[in-house]
Parts: sequence; C-alpha cells; structure tokens
Amino acid sequence: MKQGFGLLAGALALGLFSASAAELPRGDAGALGFDKARLAALDAAISARIERGDFPGAIMMIVRDGQIAHLSTMGLRRPGGDPMTEDSIFRIYSMTKPVTSVVAMMLVEEGRLDLSHPVHAYLPEYKEMKVLTEEGEAPARRAMTVHDLLLHTAGLTYGFFGAGPARDALNAANVENGGFDNREVARVIAGLPLEHHPGEVWEYSRSTDVLGALIKVVEGKPLGQVMEERVFSPLGMKDTGFWADREDERARLAEALAEDMGVGPLAMFDPAQPRVFESGGGGLVSTAHDYARFAQMLMNGGELDGVRLLAPATVAYMTADHLAPRGIKPGKYYLPGGGYGFGLGVAVRAAAGAPAMGVVGEYNWGGAAGTYYWADPENDMFVLYMMQSPKHRIPLRAQLRNMVYGALVETDD
Repeated sequence: MKQGFGLLAGALALGLFSASAAELPRGDAGALGFDKARLAALDAAISARIERGDFPGAIMMIVRDGQIAHLSTMGLRRPGGDPMTEDSIFRIYSMTKPVTSVVAMMLVEEGRLDLSHPVHAYLPEYKEMKVLTEEGEAPARRAMTVHDLLLHTAGLTYGFFGAGPARDALNAANVENGGFDNREVARVIAGLPLEHHPGEVWEYSRSTDVLGALIKVVEGKPLGQVMEERVFSPLGMKDTGFWADREDERARLAEALAEDMGVGPLAMFDPAQPRVFESGGGGLVSTAHDYARFAQMLMNGGELDGVRLLAPATVAYMTADHLAPRGIKPGKYYLPGGGYGFGLGVAVRAAAGAPAMGVVGEYNWGGAAGTYYWADPENDMFVLYMMQSPKHRIPLRAQLRNMVYGALVETDD
C-alpha cells in the first residue's frame, strides 16, 4: 500500500506501535470458551467446499476477549498457486463501508461534519435532485442528508443488481470505468435520478462512495490518504489500502477461480492497476490480521492499544438500528435480511429469531467477493471469513454462523 507507507515506518521508528502490533494476541480456544473438536468441524466444512472446487482457499478467524481463539488457513491463495497464508491480501469490497463510516464519524466528533446537514452543504450539486420511478420523474420531497448517506436512505441505488429506470441510468453512466476520481464520481451520480425519495426507503447504494467524496472535500485530501492517516497507520494496518501494487503485495493477493472473476459491473478489479477512483463503498484490499485490528477497535468502543479513534458513545450510536426509530421501509433488495435493521455502515441484529444464529445487538457486513465479518458484543467476539468468490460468497455464511455458535460452549453471563 504505497500511500502512507512512510507514515507507518515513521510511526515504528518513534515507537508508537511495535512491529508485532499487526496481530492481535493469540489465546487458547478452550480457555476462551470454544469446543476445539467443533472448531475442527467448522474448518472441515470450509475445506470440503474448497475440495469440491467452489473456491481456491479461505481464512477463518475467531476473536474473543481480544484474543485470537481460532485461526485457520485452508486451500490455496489462487488457483494452482501457493498455499493460503495468514498475510494473504483480499479484495474486501463492501467491508470498506464500515471504514469509511468510521472516518466520517471521526469528523462528526470533531464538529467538521454534521449528520443532519444536507449533502449539498458539502457537495453543491446535490441541492436539487429528481426521483425517477416507473410512474415518471418528480422533485425529491426533501434533501438527502449526511445521515442518509451512512444509512443507505439517500434514495440512491447500485446498478449491478436488480432492475429499474434509476439503476439503468446509473449503469449507463459507468462510474466504475476507473477514469473518474471520487469527486467526479459524486458529480456524475448527482446528475442521475434517485430511485426513492430521501429518508423513506433503505436501498443498498453508492451512498458510501458519495460519502467518500464528501470526506475528501472536508479534509482537502484524497480519501486513501485520509484513511491512512486516521485509521490504517494508527492501528498498524500495514497491508490495507486501495492498491496492492508492490511486487510482494501482488504475490500475496488472493484470487478467485477464473470463471468466478465476473464480467461487466461485477468484474473483480485488479488492485495492482492504478485507479483514480478510491471507492469508499468498496475499493479497499486488506488482510485478516489488519481487519481484525479494525474490528477489535470497534469492539473496544473505539480504542486499540492506547490509540483512540472514536468515543464509546459514537461506536454505540453507529452499531444501533437507525431504521425502525425513523420508520424507514426496507427496499426490494434488503440485504441485511430478516431480523436485522441498519446502523451507520453495518447491519444490526434487532430480533433473536433471524434465520441464522446470533444475538440481538450483533452487527455485520460482507463484501461482494466473499469476505464477511460479524461482531457480537454480548459475547465479546467477532468472526472474520476471508475468501474470494462472488458466486459462492453467500451460501456458507449462515452455516458458518451456526457452527461458530455451536462451538461456543461457554458464554458470558
């Protein structure tokens, strides 16, 4: 990750964190409340999918009480390549969104960004938006706010799944062509119609990309530089960024099977190729150890190893359901799923009876290429699953949840 590498080296020289700080401490699974035989069965279930040819390899990490209780590498880093290793680099796609949301909330804490302000207070082109439905075009009933961007209630959409006139317009704009920077992407999106009136419907969207452009305007710096200075360098996330362009990074890049790399808007990007668009909604690459440090920071209420990014109250606010209190309706493609609401950048479990195991208050998000993360504050636990397969990213997630909770035989009471 070329941007900020000098910052990391400087921080090491000053003793701000040690070279070993890139890993959380390791503990004993049994002492941390897990049945080791059941964890072995979890690994076997993933390995069976690898042997079946669904994807080349995977990493499974379970962290409890701030310690790595279970960490396994399975299969290969890429088809016909070297074995999967703990330092393998993955495209995390939408697991970028929680990172962008954290940076936004840091600016909110500093009084430089206001959740209630209209987006056009920072990006003027969003002042007069139109909504395009099957019935035709109409002025938006109200302005989208910064809060809406974080919640996916801004009325925006994604073009790579589903159907509708607003999605068709976004696809035609081709903002993923790599030639637009963040600010230009935001301008292009502002010139397109909305799918919903702001503040009325949750619809997965490019709102976090717009948020990334807004952060760039507030900070006066590229989003990648802001993330490096505010999150990656302070937390020791040395392998996280918008590129993996050094030779050693390219060698560690995990890949999907050739037939699973996708085409068109779903084609997996090459992080070794320069792109001016630093997508706040899905552009980062990272490792299991790096993202674990980010996840542990949130689990700790915004702090890790003496470095505080957010206040505990801010993290609690981010990981609470914001939809039900505002009367927001789920859209036709409601990705959080049954039993879940949505906070600021993460899905939040609001009911015990969701389709897979978990507890109320758990929060999560995943990426289009297969990475997945959920955090359970009640049990002081989070789980990271890293793989690269757009086609096979969903089927294992519920099974992994059920098997992890099935292995957790000593819970915090």
